[in-house]
Amino acid sequence: MKPTSVSALSRCAPALTLALQFLLVGGAHAQTAALPPPSQSPAPHDASWLRAKGTLVFHDAFEREETGNDAKAIGNGWNSATADRVPQIKMADLDAGILKISSATKEAGHAAHIHHEAGFTDGGAVVRFKFPGLTKGESLQLGFVDRETKGIHAGHLCYGTLSPTSVTLIDHKTGVMNLEIRQRRQAYLDRKEKLPADLDALLKTKQVVVPWKADTDWHELVLVTEADEMRLSLDGQLVARHRSVGFAHPMKRWFSFLVPSTVWIDDVKIWKVRWNPAP
Repeated sequence: MKPTSVSALSRCAPALTLALQFLLVGGAHAQTAALPPPSQSPAPHDASWLRAKGTLVFHDAFEREETGNDAKAIGNGWNSATADRVPQIKMADLDAGILKISSATKEAGHAAHIHHEAGFTDGGAVVRFKFPGLTKGESLQLGFVDRETKGIHAGHLCYGTLSPTSVTLIDHKTGVMNLEIRQRRQAYLDRKEKLPADLDALLKTKQVVVPWKADTDWHELVLVTEADEMRLSLDGQLVARHRSVGFAHPMKRWFSFLVPSTVWIDDVKIWKVRWNPAP
């Protein structure tokens, strides 16, 4: 038998690492077996998947000027859950086709939260973004919200988060934003006590964290949900994927950005692949 070269193994290493991560985090969700299966490709190209299977429901290139500082000042259907808290501070500026977000997190008591109608079961968003390097520790959280669903704090369903050193995918619906879990967890946090083993183990199944190093370049980010799987890609390369029952929520009503400091957004597309709003 011909021996495998070191270079061949090196080329396979990223795929093997990703496959191992998927196996480690995906086995605890047998309750979602009746759902349509997610893509079977080991590294799906999700921008192509959205274009081939989906319908473009929204596009914004931000080629306009904002009309003030209030919740709807960005225009084109965008809204802000935080702008009216500090109307004297501009947190969203449209400049030469770029949405420049600078959060007044301290003054507003919350990271800048900007959202737009989405409306799908399976689908996703394609976002061209940049960390401008204006503040230390710039990060971006983006994902999906359904405030019409009871039992979830502020309707937070699931998110992808880019920090300076990592990418996280997290199911909030059946994790930390589930009201029963949130209440139980908060009691331990208030007492500065360690979470009990069962709660800690449960919450660990709701997320995956992979290393990533942020920079100040422009990137194309693709965030999708397909059945009970969420995937995040950067510049055409799959970075993280995770399976959890909350990702299969039937109505991703809003697409949302949460920005604690500064980020620039150049282009946003929202795609619907499947819509099945029945619970």
